[in-house]
Formats: sequence, structure tokens, C-alpha cells
Amino acid sequence: MTDARPLASFTAEAAAFLTGLAADNSKAYFEAHRDQYARAIRQPLEDLLGVAEPVYGQGKVMRPNRDVRFSANKDPYRTDASMWAGTVGGVYLHLNTERLEVGRGLYDPSRDQLERARTAISEHPDLAADLDSIIRALENNGFELAGPALKTAPRGMDPSHPAIHLLRLKHYAALRGMPIDIPPSDVLNTWRAVEPLIAWVDTHVGPALTTRGH
Repeated sequence: MTDARPLASFTAEAAAFLTGLAADNSKAYFEAHRDQYARAIRQPLEDLLGVAEPVYGQGKVMRPNRDVRFSANKDPYRTDASMWAGTVGGVYLHLNTERLEVGRGLYDPSRDQLERARTAISEHPDLAADLDSIIRALENNGFELAGPALKTAPRGMDPSHPAIHLLRLKHYAALRGMPIDIPPSDVLNTWRAVEPLIAWVDTHVGPALTTRGH
């Protein structure tokens, strides 16, 4: 950031707000605690978004309001919070009452993105090896792949392919669980750790041209 103000941190106050909202998911509760939401949740998310966008691309802090038009659950507010930034691959942070989940890559790729990723993996052993090395390094560093993967080979793919474990992936994203009250610098360092995965999907997958689907 260009100003001298330090990034706001998440604290136990954020978890307390979400816990209270889960117990009383009403407009009355939210309005009575709006200042707490703004201070403990919205400001840290906005601060991180301000750092992420110049590096990873345009992003968004997700609204606290739920879209209940087509849902049986008519609770008006989310009991978690999140933000993301990126173009093809990107970074992500999710907050609930217990922890943060930080990381990303490419989550929920479109059909054409999946096709390009799987073509790169199946037809180019060097690209498959690069992706495998990136994923192994992340897993060794405490990340978990977004999943689950397909139980069988994708349609048209050889089940005996040497990179079948990569071909079965439905997402090219990794997250690491972290305590709520970690310093913002730990979030930024975690995002830096997934940059090789972001670079792989940016280079070998590219932007979505069709709808999502596995």
C-alpha cells in the first residue's frame, strides 16, 4: 500500500461477530453490530484486497448479504466472509468462526479451461512434471488441494496415464488453514507461496470461454 497505515488484522472480534450472527441471523442484529462488522471484518478484507489487486488482478470482497431468491434457506446474511483477486488464477481468503483459509490458484474452472489443462497435462510431460512439482511443494508446505478429485479418469483419458492423478483434478487450487489472528504479512506470504500455481494456470490454461463444469 502507498500510505503508512498498517494493514488491519483479523482478531477474535471477527469470530465473535460471526458467531453472534449465526445465532441471530437478522437485520436487527446486523444493524446493531454494523460497526463491529466494518471494523473487524470488512476493513481487513478491504486492506488485503488493496494489496492483492495490483499484483494478481481485479478482485472483490464478497457481500455479507445472501441471495435467497432460489434458496430454501432464507437467512439474510452469510456467517462467513471472503475476498478474492485474480484474472485466470488468483488468490483467496475465507474467514469463518474458527480459522482462515488462504491460498488459491484456479478454482471451479470452466469446461474449456479443464480441457486445456488436461491437454497440457496429458500431451506435455514437462508441463505435467512442472504442475506435479508445484503441487508437491505446496502440500509439503501445509497446503491442501481443493477437491475432491474425480474418482475415475476423465472421459476419453487413459486410466493408465502416468499423470492420471493430475488428470483427475477438478480444481487447480490449494488452500492452507491458518489461525484467525495471524498478522497480515502471513497472509501475503501464503499468497506468494501459491504464485507458481497461479503462473501455471495463467500460462497453460488461460481465461474461461465457456461455463463452469467438470
